[in-house]
Amino acid sequence: MKHALISLTTTCLALAGMTANLATAQDAFQPKHKLVGIPHDSGFPDGHDPYNSMGCASDGKIYYVLSADKYDVGARMFCYDPQTDAIKFISGLTEACGEAGKNSIVQGKSHVNFVESAGKLFFASHLGYYSSFDGMEKMGIPPAGWTGYPGGHLLSYDMASGKFEDFGIAPDREGIISFNMDTNHGRAFGITWPSGIFFRFNYATHGMKVFGKTCALGEAGKGPDYRTVCRSIAVNPVDGSAWYSTSEGNIFHYRADTDSVELVKGDNLKKDYFGIYDPTSPGHMGYNWRQTVFRAADQMIYGVHGNSGYLFRFDPRQEQIEVIDRITSEPSKASGMFDQFSYGYLGFALAHDGKTIYYLTGGPIYQNGRRVAGKASTAMGEAKGLEDLHLITYDLEQRVYQDHGAIYYPNGQRPLYVNSLTIGLDGTAYFLARITENGHTRSDLISVKP
Repeated sequence: MKHALISLTTTCLALAGMTANLATAQDAFQPKHKLVGIPHDSGFPDGHDPYNSMGCASDGKIYYVLSADKYDVGARMFCYDPQTDAIKFISGLTEACGEAGKNSIVQGKSHVNFVESAGKLFFASHLGYYSSFDGMEKMGIPPAGWTGYPGGHLLSYDMASGKFEDFGIAPDREGIISFNMDTNHGRAFGITWPSGIFFRFNYATHGMKVFGKTCALGEAGKGPDYRTVCRSIAVNPVDGSAWYSTSEGNIFHYRADTDSVELVKGDNLKKDYFGIYDPTSPGHMGYNWRQTVFRAADQMIYGVHGNSGYLFRFDPRQEQIEVIDRITSEPSKASGMFDQFSYGYLGFALAHDGKTIYYLTGGPIYQNGRRVAGKASTAMGEAKGLEDLHLITYDLEQRVYQDHGAIYYPNGQRPLYVNSLTIGLDGTAYFLARITENGHTRSDLISVKP
């Protein structure tokens, strides 16, 4: 009897330990903290899924563009003042491009972040109206009585006068999906969509140089000619260099001294940690970097690989990649799975302190201990299922990662389709996301404090 009691006690203790371990394991998949994201109503009910299209200017105001996905409703630009908690409508992008009333497919997006120089915000426009073929987004076919998309524009906005300046249209009248600027030398760099044409523009002379397609036929291609186009161009304003990546993992360098583009031979982005990809297959960014920033303090390019969520840095002088850390959410790390957004996340920014990376990334959702499944695959950039949005910070100097928790609206909803981020002067994070109110879903400005 005594042995039976000992056995029963041992069994109970073992079961209790298993239960505790199970609870601990399940806790690893749940967000430990919650942050409150505050929606700001811009008064644009047609706002739809923005990408980048933000910036915190030197005046402390947040400038942003809300996209639209209709052929006749264009994107709109706004300004939010944190001091007064007021939003100002600036202009429609179609109107800023001088195309209002022309019955051409409107300027539906800005897919790039603002770059400030000499009191002006420089950026570019993009299309927002698409047609679907084989599950992939292509240039929108105009309805009867309308003409096709006229091409993305290089634009600037004067913050003092409120005036726009139009510097012209992208090569082959495509959209402009990637943009950055060398503010010291007055040069812009862009990549078009869908073909992936890289170009350089001189604001002083209005001269454009086109270097051709960066990656086979880009997202206009099919089968072996298909490649996902790079979404981020890194720029060193000291020497005027620029860099972009390809889905094969190559890095290309624009050299200002020769006004030419050359392959970086020392290293590439084809790393085992990032995963294994077929560059000709749609639905992922391949070995492309997703988002990058140039850090003046150490002259390094910091970036994130989209699908895997690995933070890395690229030393342009040594032509060397260093993989630093995986900066996905804690629940994603615990699950070992890629996040649900097929391309990864564009919400990656360097704070004003020059050393802290902010990153908005997804976390898996679990019900009754099981992950809520989404689509197995997709042929375009989209969320494959619901996920929790987490705010991550990473101190580049101390190498310290912190997951600040999942973000929820005051009504308990989760922000969805988040691929934008800018940091206010006080450290507040601002992004653009879907929100549903009164039975209507729109995309709008959201703020959250770590």
